[in-house]
Amino acid sequence: MQFDVMRFPSYAFDPETGVATFDYVLDGPEPLEFTETITFPVPSGRTAPDAFYRVLDLLHVVAGVSYYKVGAPLRVLAPKPVPPAVGAFFTAIYTHGLAEYAYRNQLAHVLDLTVEVPAEAGTAEPVDNSQGRPLSAVGGGKDSIVTLEILRAAGLDPVPFSVNPNPVIKAVNAASGLDALAARRQLDPRLFELNKAGALNGHIPVTAINSLIAIATAAWHGLGPVVMSNERSASDPNLVWNGHEINHQWSKGVVAEGLLRAAVTAHAGLTEPYFSLLRSLSELHIAQLFARHTIYDDVVTSCNKAFKLHDPTVRWCGDCPKCRFVFLAMAPAMDRARLTHIFGHDLFADPAQVPGFLELLGIDAHKPFECVGEVEESLVALAMLDDDAPVLVALRAAVPPQAWAEASREAVLTPGGETYVPEAYAKILDAALA
Repeated sequence: MQFDVMRFPSYAFDPETGVATFDYVLDGPEPLEFTETITFPVPSGRTAPDAFYRVLDLLHVVAGVSYYKVGAPLRVLAPKPVPPAVGAFFTAIYTHGLAEYAYRNQLAHVLDLTVEVPAEAGTAEPVDNSQGRPLSAVGGGKDSIVTLEILRAAGLDPVPFSVNPNPVIKAVNAASGLDALAARRQLDPRLFELNKAGALNGHIPVTAINSLIAIATAAWHGLGPVVMSNERSASDPNLVWNGHEINHQWSKGVVAEGLLRAAVTAHAGLTEPYFSLLRSLSELHIAQLFARHTIYDDVVTSCNKAFKLHDPTVRWCGDCPKCRFVFLAMAPAMDRARLTHIFGHDLFADPAQVPGFLELLGIDAHKPFECVGEVEESLVALAMLDDDAPVLVALRAAVPPQAWAEASREAVLTPGGETYVPEAYAKILDAALA
């Protein structure tokens, strides 16, 4: 299918039902039209403020990546004037955010795309939302649980939030005992028909989409910042292709976080829209913090494959990069019996897992296209384990001496790197780490 340009004709919002509809067109000899529906939780007796609608302006364009990838047109035309920070954010979403898609489909032009805006607009009047209750994004995994518990311990009364919550997320919310909010995102059914027919497909920056849904929800409900749980390693690329870094987790990385913050503040005025509380921490460090909270052992999961099995009793598939990495990261922080109970499998007892673990260790392959930590984290985790399980014995024998020498436990477990955590929240994190 050949398309010349992507357009964003209009969007509509019904405050009575919370339903927003976003229209898209891929223009060409045979144009394609799509409509996406997002349903927001409706607060009682509160009118949606201007900032809410301005976040919808951003969401309209960013959610369009799901439809852009059908044909990857050479031009993307944003629908209205926006501040320069928003234009930069849009372009980054359609290039860096779609870099893995471009790499897998060999579409080099996607990485050089510029989202065109009709004109520059001025910035919005500031809206100070920094003191409101935090909206804490929950995905069902260890990271968001750690954030939720840090905020709760600090007395900030967090509100758990998710988009399209599955049984795992609902179970985590129930275990927390906190009242949660949720939104629903429904893709145009035609998209699935086209995918079945062989249309171009691939990974999208879904975290950016869900983040804007969360920010809009917080604005409408009169809440404070959206608090994410994206860790330091999310900024680490998988590989370099045609001079461009390809990062499966780009929209979870610190650059994407900064661009999104700047865009929301410029266009919607929110002074503290969004940040990741755990940005300075490694996955290995976060796993140690999670080990303090046993009430989630029977509900936590980070396995994306398990989410697709439609069986709430299966939380970990036990045979994917995410399962292997989280198992390895948690292992130094808890005994094997608890770890095996959480996963339902002892991955260190299964020799068939060795090739997958070797990928995590950077041996014979690049880091998997999954939300997993840095190679150094995996090496440090392995070095912290001293038992003779079959998989661990095989992995130790396969790691070259130079790799051991370059893996620094201190560097992995010491907080560091660029963050956007506000000072008040940074003090809360420091107290949790003490």
